[in-house]
Amino acid sequence: MRKTALSISLSMIWISISEFYRNSILLHTIWALHYQNLGMSFPEAPVNGLIWGVWSLIFAIIIFILFQKFNFWETFILSWVIGFLMMWLVIGNLGILPLSILPFAIPLSLLEVFITIHIFRFFK
Repeated sequence: MRKTALSISLSMIWISISEFYRNSILLHTIWALHYQNLGMSFPEAPVNGLIWGVWSLIFAIIIFILFQKFNFWETFILSWVIGFLMMWLVIGNLGILPLSILPFAIPLSLLEVFITIHIFRFFK
């Protein structure tokens, strides 16, 4: 139980750092300009950070559960589709996804999932 809690906690921290770096540092200007062109401001209030923390925890738990049932590559593909592809389809459909982030976001999100599974593999 202790190893499970530690692996999920470390994975959540890794996912949070990865998401923060990608969206709030590397791609922040693209997001901010896109939202400005939509007549909105990029949502970066503390409550938005809290929601991303909850998302990171839930995503870490989902990956943990999948890795108990599937091998590394099956977990990798399922996790990426569940966590990113589905989200991008929805926010793209809503018109709030700046498509110009995808050349950066796709490889970085793949790396995020890859490292997360390795964290779980280390504690298995």
